[in-house]
Amino acid sequence: MPARSPLPSSPPSPSSSAIIEHGFIPVRAKLLEVAAFLDRVERHGVADDFRCVALRDAAALLSDGQPERARRILELLSDPTTEPEPVSSGKAAVGAWAGRTH
Repeated sequence: MPARSPLPSSPPSPSSSAIIEHGFIPVRAKLLEVAAFLDRVERHGVADDFRCVALRDAAALLSDGQPERARRILELLSDPTTEPEPVSSGKAAVGAWAGRTH
Protein backbone atom coordinates (compact mmCIF):
# COMPACT_ATOMS: atom_id res chain seq x y z
CA MET A 1 0.00 0.00 0.00
CA PRO A 2 1.49 3.39 -0.91
CA ALA A 3 2.33 5.76 1.91
CA ARG A 4 -0.21 8.50 2.45
CA SER A 5 1.00 12.04 2.26
CA PRO A 6 0.52 13.97 5.48
CA LEU A 7 -2.35 16.40 5.66
CA PRO A 8 -1.43 20.06 5.56
CA SER A 9 -1.25 21.68 8.98
CA SER A 10 -3.85 24.24 7.97
CA PRO A 11 -6.26 24.52 5.06
CA PRO A 12 -5.44 26.91 2.26
CA SER A 13 -6.64 30.41 3.01
CA PRO A 14 -9.50 31.54 0.76
CA SER A 15 -9.53 35.09 -0.45
CA SER A 16 -11.52 37.60 1.54
CA SER A 17 -14.00 38.10 -1.26
CA ALA A 18 -14.57 34.33 -1.55
CA ILE A 19 -15.51 34.17 2.12
CA ILE A 20 -18.06 36.94 1.64
CA GLU A 21 -19.39 35.51 -1.64
CA HIS A 22 -19.91 32.11 -0.06
CA GLY A 23 -21.38 33.15 3.27
CA PHE A 24 -23.13 36.49 3.04
CA ILE A 25 -26.56 35.48 1.66
CA PRO A 26 -27.13 32.55 4.09
CA VAL A 27 -25.99 34.65 7.06
CA ARG A 28 -28.18 37.54 5.94
CA ALA A 29 -31.17 35.18 5.87
CA LYS A 30 -30.41 33.93 9.40
CA LEU A 31 -30.11 37.47 10.70
CA LEU A 32 -33.50 38.37 9.21
CA GLU A 33 -34.96 35.22 10.75
CA VAL A 34 -33.74 36.25 14.21
CA ALA A 35 -35.14 39.76 13.74
CA ALA A 36 -38.51 38.39 12.64
CA PHE A 37 -38.61 36.03 15.63
CA LEU A 38 -37.91 38.87 18.07
CA ASP A 39 -40.61 40.98 16.39
CA ARG A 40 -43.11 38.11 16.84
CA VAL A 41 -42.35 37.55 20.52
CA GLU A 42 -42.64 41.28 21.17
CA ARG A 43 -46.03 41.40 19.40
CA HIS A 44 -47.21 38.50 21.55
CA GLY A 45 -45.93 40.05 24.78
CA VAL A 46 -43.43 37.33 25.64
CA ALA A 47 -40.17 39.16 24.89
CA ASP A 48 -39.21 38.96 28.58
CA ASP A 49 -38.91 35.14 28.39
CA PHE A 50 -35.38 34.19 29.49
CA ARG A 51 -34.64 32.68 26.07
CA CYS A 52 -35.56 35.90 24.26
CA VAL A 53 -33.51 37.94 26.73
CA ALA A 54 -30.57 35.60 26.10
CA LEU A 55 -30.95 36.04 22.32
CA ARG A 56 -30.91 39.82 22.63
CA ASP A 57 -27.84 39.64 24.87
CA ALA A 58 -26.17 37.31 22.37
CA ALA A 59 -27.03 39.66 19.51
CA ALA A 60 -25.19 42.45 21.32
CA LEU A 61 -22.02 40.35 21.18
CA LEU A 62 -22.23 40.25 17.39
CA SER A 63 -21.32 43.91 17.07
CA ASP A 64 -18.99 44.44 20.03
CA GLY A 65 -15.85 44.15 17.88
CA GLN A 66 -14.33 41.48 20.08
CA PRO A 67 -12.98 38.14 18.79
CA GLU A 68 -14.39 34.66 19.37
CA ARG A 69 -18.03 35.69 19.04
CA ALA A 70 -19.25 32.13 18.48
CA ARG A 71 -17.54 30.85 21.64
CA ARG A 72 -18.77 33.77 23.73
CA ILE A 73 -22.34 33.43 22.46
CA LEU A 74 -22.34 29.69 23.12
CA GLU A 75 -21.06 30.29 26.64
CA LEU A 76 -23.69 32.98 27.22
CA LEU A 77 -26.45 30.56 26.20
CA SER A 78 -25.05 27.53 28.06
CA ASP A 79 -25.64 26.33 31.60
CA PRO A 80 -22.36 26.97 33.44
CA THR A 81 -23.15 24.71 36.39
CA THR A 82 -21.05 21.61 36.91
CA GLU A 83 -23.07 19.78 39.55
CA PRO A 84 -25.84 17.48 38.35
CA GLU A 85 -29.41 18.20 39.41
CA PRO A 86 -30.49 15.96 42.30
CA VAL A 87 -33.63 15.00 40.39
CA SER A 88 -34.06 15.29 36.66
CA SER A 89 -36.76 17.70 35.58
CA GLY A 90 -37.41 15.46 32.58
CA LYS A 91 -37.38 18.49 30.29
CA ALA A 92 -35.41 18.58 27.09
CA ALA A 93 -32.80 21.24 26.40
CA VAL A 94 -34.30 24.69 25.85
CA GLY A 95 -31.34 26.44 24.23
CA ALA A 96 -30.59 28.97 26.95
CA TRP A 97 -29.90 28.81 30.66
CA ALA A 98 -32.81 30.03 32.77
CA GLY A 99 -30.60 30.81 35.77
CA ARG A 100 -28.45 33.40 34.02
CA THR A 101 -28.44 36.97 35.25
CA HIS A 102 -27.18 39.86 33.18
